[in-house]
Amino acid sequence: MNGSMLMTAMSRREFMKRAAIGAGSAGLLAASAARLAANPLGLPIGSQVWPLRSMLNDFPAFIKMIAGIGVTRLELCSPIGYGAEFSSLANGKEVRRILADQGLRAESSHFTMGELRKSQEKSIEWAKEIGITQMITASLGDGNGGDKPTLDQVKRAANEYNQIAARAEKAGMQQGLHNEGFELSMVDGKRTYDLLFDLLDPKLVKFQFQMSTITAGLVGAEYFLKHPGRFNSMHLQDVDMGTSASTLPPAGAPAARHGGRNQQVALGKGSIDWVKTFTAAKVGGVKNYFVEQTWELTQQSVAYLKSLNV
Repeated sequence: MNGSMLMTAMSRREFMKRAAIGAGSAGLLAASAARLAANPLGLPIGSQVWPLRSMLNDFPAFIKMIAGIGVTRLELCSPIGYGAEFSSLANGKEVRRILADQGLRAESSHFTMGELRKSQEKSIEWAKEIGITQMITASLGDGNGGDKPTLDQVKRAANEYNQIAARAEKAGMQQGLHNEGFELSMVDGKRTYDLLFDLLDPKLVKFQFQMSTITAGLVGAEYFLKHPGRFNSMHLQDVDMGTSASTLPPAGAPAARHGGRNQQVALGKGSIDWVKTFTAAKVGGVKNYFVEQTWELTQQSVAYLKSLNV
């Protein structure tokens, strides 16, 4: 084989080798992109800051850390109602800038009933500075019987919240309701939460489902199918319903805010059927979701969501 032929043969071999490597790299990139895109419902992965509040003191560092695991949406807690632990969020414009620096946005936040009664306009102003459009309250129990309301108190709470939501709508905000102790209570043989679907205006109030309330008999997928279009959000936790109480963390541990928290595990490691949940969530109207767990569980749960394609 002369020099010219040898060069041609080597060139061909090199070309084929490089082409094979290139094809393999392209395949890996495509697979990686598919994994990154495999978020449930094709929606951005979100996180609620409540159980991570001790990390908020250095807000820029926190945002960099949360972005590093693949979270692109945060749900906040209003510093007006939730106090000193959330003081780093007080300057709405600065919060928005810090979020944007890492490619994050905050479209949703929790607000206390107290602040919505006393200073709703101030809360709306803060929300608009950040870009928040969903204003959610954890529960209607404040001043309405707590977790042991009467039917009259439930009706009064719903009427009050409809009025709050009407004012929010005029300001371009969507009011929402979570499910806590008040909502989980029983009144005259009926679940308060179920009564509220009839009492709250479907145009003014959307619902945010707390997945850990499966411990109280509330199953997200069932509610999404029963009340199509009434939900816009979810808080994600998984629960091991077979865990013995003796093996659980003590009640009142830092991560505990909601009923059933002491049985939490990372998403995909508990008793909740997530494919069924997210499939039903499409019917329910869910537009965003937020992992609400400790930092350790948040990391595991976000990794699971990246692998879940629904």
